[in-house]
Amino acid sequence: MTIDGAGEQEAPEGCGARVRSALAWRWGSQLVAQFITWGSTILVVRLLDPSDYGLFAMSQVVVTALNFLNGWSFASSLIQAEKVGEREIGQAFALLLLTNGALALIQLLIAPLAASYYGQPEVAALLRVQALIFLAIPFTALPTALLARRLEFRGQGIANLVSAIVAAVTALVLAWRGFGVWALIYAPIAGYAVRAAIMCVAARLWVRPVFDLKGAGRMVGFGGALTLCQLFWIVQSQSDIFIAGHVFTVHQLGLYSEALFLTLIVTGRFIPPLNDVAFPAYSELHKAGRALGPYFERTMQSVLLVVSPIYIGLSLTAPEAILVVFGAKWTGMAPIVSGLALVMPLMAVQIICSPTVTATGKERIYLATSMAGAAIFGTSFLIGVQFGAQGLVRAWWVAAPLLLAITLALTLPQIRLPLRRLLLAALPPAAACLAMAGVVAALRLVLPADIGPVATLAILGLAGAATYCGILFFAWPDVVRQSVAMLRRTPSDPLPLPASGPAPGDRTSTIAD
Repeated sequence: MTIDGAGEQEAPEGCGARVRSALAWRWGSQLVAQFITWGSTILVVRLLDPSDYGLFAMSQVVVTALNFLNGWSFASSLIQAEKVGEREIGQAFALLLLTNGALALIQLLIAPLAASYYGQPEVAALLRVQALIFLAIPFTALPTALLARRLEFRGQGIANLVSAIVAAVTALVLAWRGFGVWALIYAPIAGYAVRAAIMCVAARLWVRPVFDLKGAGRMVGFGGALTLCQLFWIVQSQSDIFIAGHVFTVHQLGLYSEALFLTLIVTGRFIPPLNDVAFPAYSELHKAGRALGPYFERTMQSVLLVVSPIYIGLSLTAPEAILVVFGAKWTGMAPIVSGLALVMPLMAVQIICSPTVTATGKERIYLATSMAGAAIFGTSFLIGVQFGAQGLVRAWWVAAPLLLAITLALTLPQIRLPLRRLLLAALPPAAACLAMAGVVAALRLVLPADIGPVATLAILGLAGAATYCGILFFAWPDVVRQSVAMLRRTPSDPLPLPASGPAPGDRTSTIAD
């Protein structure tokens, strides 16, 4: 069994067409699935209490940490390899089965220790049940890699949609029937199981695991390097909840964790799926001897054009947005959301850097930035937690810009992209957001206090969106046209890459992955 077209060079025109199709399915399905998840999340949040989310966040520190070590990178090595046959696929399958079986066992063993650390006995039961997630991962990771290698994302898109619906319905029904935190536990398990079944059918995965790993040195080396990177990413992405869980009350942790979930929706849910397309696309470009700098520059600008107004707008309107969407019992997380949203555009740029170096075989750079992220974020959170939730917010303000500066310093020379060009590409969204912030702040000062949160949110949101779009259309019309044209590019034009974003970026999920 071989993968058709694997390792063959292709004209940029043909690759560009496949990237557009892959992007349409991967990002489009993610968008629809996320709207389904958002709708269900809002209803579930209204049914449950902050303490339920506090317990869930405590268990998720362990689940997410182990999940980052699930060996997905062994499957990802198939994407980068020149040629792949049945033996290589079977070896990757075996590695996934062994890795995830071990992780499930580890989670069962450390469940009581985690409960003791947090002082919450129920956490042990939550972790034991969530160990089932690891049983589905080999049957998701391997078909995902096989389809991604061929830039075929239709089956993955269908799997995302169906699993999102199943998880959302499960969470709603269980929350409505009074299951409390268990609604958040069973929903992702149902989603994972459905997604694994659909992905195996879509990828026509009829292969036996090969436990003889002779000749799998490159696979183990590549996968091991990325897994080590993920180990450091665990420290970076989970240390705030881990540290705060020992200091905050369950209610306080629930507010912080949900604020973090809300602000990470775009960077954690939309950009990693786009990276799923960027990684194989960058790999093909690198094999064809093409420089990645121009494509990364265009990708970064498009990402910032989309995420910057969302996050700056959320920061400016957080009090009204939280009250209207989540209800009065969640208003305590508004200042946390407002502060975290300010640095998320920087995290978006940070996340899209990883496919460039992994696609070119520079895993050591990814490893270096992961180590730096673990040290910077871990230290910042240790200091910040002493000052409560706002202390953690300020830790993000310090850590995110510093890590991005280190990442760009290591990445840009590898893709031959001058920093000046990158900054010029970031200027339009940055300037438009600055103007938007000025208009919204001025408008808030003159709005009557008695018009209510819904009217206030609507007025500020519309005024901010109009200002942002107006600045871009009048000051940088070419940037707007180029971004729109990426969706309608002719075959003779340069290869377009994702218009807005395996890479880290996901943290935790309220309902399903």
